[in-house]
Amino acid sequence: MIQTMVKHAKKHPGLIPQFVFLALGVSSATFYLIRLARGPHVTLWNKKNNPEPWNQLDPTYQYKFVAVNTDYKNLKKEGPDF
Repeated sequence: MIQTMVKHAKKHPGLIPQFVFLALGVSSATFYLIRLARGPHVTLWNKKNNPEPWNQLDPTYQYKFVAVNTDYKNLKKEGPDF
């Protein structure tokens, strides 16, 4: 399959950016899935040593990138206000 891609890239140089962006997208998606699977609230990998890891997280830990119902202005901060 890789040989076929190289042959097509030699015949049609305009396909090279498409192959680069395809590889970048696949690697980014793989990295993101690995990052999600290794989060502290996932118990799939280590059930014996830490069966409930969410109990050890502080209340200000943000589980999601965007939480609609959480007001982050009222949470306790450890750093200075800018």
